[in-house]
Amino acid sequence: MTSAASTPTVPDLIDALVPLADGAPLHAVRHQRDKVVTATQGSHARLFDPALPGLSLAERLLAAHEIARRAGVTALADHYRTQLLALGTPTAAQQAALDGNAVPADDARLTEILRFAIALADKPVEGDQAALLRLPAAGIDTPAVVALAQLIAYVAYQVRVLAGLQALAAAGDALAPSAATTEDTAPFVHPANLPKPGEPLRINGFTSETLGWKAWLPVLDLANATPEQTAVLETSHPKAKTSDYYLLLVQQPAILQERSTVFNAIMYAPGGLSRAERELASAVVSRINGCVYCASVHAQRFEQLAKRNDVIAQVFHEPQGAGTNARERAIVQASITLTAAPASFGASDIAPLRAAGLSDLEILDLVHAIAIFAWANRLMLNLGEPVYGGEG
Repeated sequence: MTSAASTPTVPDLIDALVPLADGAPLHAVRHQRDKVVTATQGSHARLFDPALPGLSLAERLLAAHEIARRAGVTALADHYRTQLLALGTPTAAQQAALDGNAVPADDARLTEILRFAIALADKPVEGDQAALLRLPAAGIDTPAVVALAQLIAYVAYQVRVLAGLQALAAAGDALAPSAATTEDTAPFVHPANLPKPGEPLRINGFTSETLGWKAWLPVLDLANATPEQTAVLETSHPKAKTSDYYLLLVQQPAILQERSTVFNAIMYAPGGLSRAERELASAVVSRINGCVYCASVHAQRFEQLAKRNDVIAQVFHEPQGAGTNARERAIVQASITLTAAPASFGASDIAPLRAAGLSDLEILDLVHAIAIFAWANRLMLNLGEPVYGGEG
């Protein structure tokens, strides 16, 4: 892998679009998570590399523009429009897509790319197997479909990082976080009507039991793996070589490597928002998006860290209003709003988080956790399906 994608030589796109000036307080907060900053820009460089085979740069920019436009995040949509126009005069089909109109029927390939992008942008749970398999039928091979799925999921992440940072900028500089209330520090008493932590919850089709996952597209045969693919698998996850998820995504190894770096930098960074609260946000996003697999994994991780499952049961039952104290309720509500309506997320959504005692670094960690599950859910929902019994 070259160093160009890992070490950007261009200005950071998110900083430019918020905008965040070097030396501003929020710029300093964001760059306390420099690994996330660098890997996010690295992912961008990989996904929009003109040399990436299988999908033209114009096709990728049009998909990205459509996602940002539909999300209502104008600065990002304008960026992708500008990038596309810089390639030259758009074709009639490209111009129609830029204008939000139907693509002419004679461009079946672009029609299917945008159809898939729209499904994943608007309601990812509806990007099912039939929606996915229309892409190979339109002549797009598996590695190119993987690249497209990663790109769509990445832009969904990018939309929410940008919206969260713009909301923090609009909220102004933070005061000192408020002290925890008596409600926040009250000893936990497990509700008598819930399974004990560690025993599976099963509510509204969501569960905390261990699930497997099965891909809908051909996965990599390890016997045919390149040295780069083998290296990425070996550094991704202990079970990556037997996981359909990794064996599918590693067909674009450089993109997977950057994405894994972003994920780990967000979910495991020291300090800031607690690990349990990051897992809670992840479970809420997964519940809102309808991702049964991700919800199960991160419900389990919250239980393991917090030694309780009451708030997870609330989230599975009805996310709105869930939370056992003011801090949890603020985290849950922010997770819902930024997931469902990123363009509406603003200073008024930051205020309850600050009032509940979150510092701006903790709020940034929350925004990142919400955003990375916009990415993760779309991969899990749109490239395969959960398998009950922990197999697959």
